[in-house]
Amino acid sequence: MDQNKEKINLAGSEPDETSSEAITRAMEGKLTQQQQELIEKLDKEASTRTLENPVLAKLFYGACIAVTLYHFITSFFGTPVVLVHRSLHVAMILVLGFVMYPFSKKSSYKKVTWCDWVLIALSIIVPLYIQGDYMGVISRAGRANTPDLVIATLLVLLVLEGARRMTGWALPILSLIFITYGLFGRSLPGMFTHRGYTWIQLSNHFFANTEGIYGSSVSVAASYIYLFILFGAVMGKSGMGAFFNDIAMALAGHTKGGPAKVSVIASGFLGSINGSAVANVVTTGAFTIPLMKKTGYSKEFAGAVEASASVGGQLLPPVMGAAAFIMAEILSIPYSVIIVHAAIPALLYYLGIIIQVQLRAGKMNLVGLSKAQLPRASAVLRDKGHLLLPIILLVYLLLFSGTTVVYSAVLTIVATVIISSLRESTRMSFKDICDAFAEGAKATVPVAMACACVGIVIGVVSKTGFGLTMANTIVALGSQSLFFTLVFTMITCMILGMGVPSIPAYIITATIAAPALEKLGIPRIAAHMFAFYFAMFANLTPPVALAAFAAAGLSGGDPMKTGFASVKLAIAGFIVPYMFIYSPQLLLIDTPFLEGVRVAVGACIGVFMIAAAVEGYLFTEMHWATRLLAAVGALCLIDSEIHTDMIGVVILVVLVLLQRFLGKSGWKTQAA
Repeated sequence: MDQNKEKINLAGSEPDETSSEAITRAMEGKLTQQQQELIEKLDKEASTRTLENPVLAKLFYGACIAVTLYHFITSFFGTPVVLVHRSLHVAMILVLGFVMYPFSKKSSYKKVTWCDWVLIALSIIVPLYIQGDYMGVISRAGRANTPDLVIATLLVLLVLEGARRMTGWALPILSLIFITYGLFGRSLPGMFTHRGYTWIQLSNHFFANTEGIYGSSVSVAASYIYLFILFGAVMGKSGMGAFFNDIAMALAGHTKGGPAKVSVIASGFLGSINGSAVANVVTTGAFTIPLMKKTGYSKEFAGAVEASASVGGQLLPPVMGAAAFIMAEILSIPYSVIIVHAAIPALLYYLGIIIQVQLRAGKMNLVGLSKAQLPRASAVLRDKGHLLLPIILLVYLLLFSGTTVVYSAVLTIVATVIISSLRESTRMSFKDICDAFAEGAKATVPVAMACACVGIVIGVVSKTGFGLTMANTIVALGSQSLFFTLVFTMITCMILGMGVPSIPAYIITATIAAPALEKLGIPRIAAHMFAFYFAMFANLTPPVALAAFAAAGLSGGDPMKTGFASVKLAIAGFIVPYMFIYSPQLLLIDTPFLEGVRVAVGACIGVFMIAAAVEGYLFTEMHWATRLLAAVGALCLIDSEIHTDMIGVVILVVLVLLQRFLGKSGWKTQAA
């Protein structure tokens, strides 16, 4: 076979990307060089060094395993005192990060430069200083001496540089803006003015307490986030990614528009575990996008399906891409409560995408793949179905056992290694386990570094009272109208989330935007879920839609058109947050079981009608008047009141009758 046909062409060459060999490699998670370059271009976290010195490479590999073992063991047996533990965590992340990430694109991607070694040495000094004078650092908090000032300044500079290398410019620039505000805010007019702080006061606040860099975000990164990223790495080594792909193909590949449904299912499962929308797009999109195009979907629609499904994985329990652990920490409520509240909105989001995919396939007369080309569900479950047991165990531990999240994660990781050994095809060797531990450390580095950098923003917010000021401003702009306050909050969340990884994006929006909704009497969980949703959707929404742009790179479609198509597919996700603000029953807040079932069923039917209105198709193509009618009925059904549900059901019946009978007699137009 021609070597050119061995590669998946990112520009969209049909013979290459849809060949059996290319799709098989993609389903196994084997990326081509072009796909890896695409990830590195759009996802700063993936642009790492490959060390050419074998001794240094082995030392780095060992260091990654050691860092993972430290976090794994301390999670089980307990950590050192707070500042010592968190400073050690940040220092280890900085050391690994300065080895992994070069200074710039022009720097060497094969060896560690002398300036990197200097930064590594300086990173180690900070925890040594805290360990050596722990009681002194604590007692001098707010009254820093000269060594404290030097170490605090060094820490801030290291974190800013680490975040720049590992996540891009967005977070460091935002942090510098907040530092500037903290230093010179006394000169600002109006409500944004504050008493003003010196650099000694600010830097010591970042360094010597748990409201700055060593705050709650680093605490969660050093525990929940690290462990669940490690869990994802262990699951990956056991073959869980291939299992999700195979079972999705077996269950949905033969149905109408099957490859698109495979994309939604596989991306939802994987996205919930890995928490990186861009990486998830490339991993699953490498085989689902070519299959969607081969079936008949346009390049933009194929890319949009993959992007919207990948971003939604972070909204989907039980793991939710680890961002929900931050929410549990901020709200001081059990993680098990968070995933219960998140369940119905997440299912509505995915239901909306699935239904649009189905309706688009019906409108275009698309068919699924031949069953002969697909794996059998029974065979997949027989070979790898046991890999579901760790996830079942995790859900049980989180929801029913009363076990802490950290302990649940540790037990689930151990259980995954044991359970994977039940079949030879999934059995992990000692090297596989070591590789998973090393991969877990490397995957945690950019996320943990972003959490440390966000600590600077949180530190300024807590010191200056900016969060309360911002909340007052949003409420004032909304002119005391809840709807306009929601709109301004949504815009704020999406702007703050542009180009920022999902976890720090949520932390920033939770700190700055969510308090505005709380001031209006909205339940805290609803306010934070609202901010969480729109921080995630910044990855879909042009002009900075990283997930959509990555999908466009794979499909060969226009990036901006793919972004707008992604927004259209995710329309239920844009509407549902407004609905659970007005109707908290969607979050199952103080809702009896039967009431919750009624609300969920009504909302599901409402999402179905939204999809029909957006696609302009039900049994036949819809007239603009019936599309408008469907949209009105959808809003009635998503609202949880009984009388609005009844109105929505009546509209649904009328709509079905119109489409079934009037549609046949020609009362229809081309869908917009």
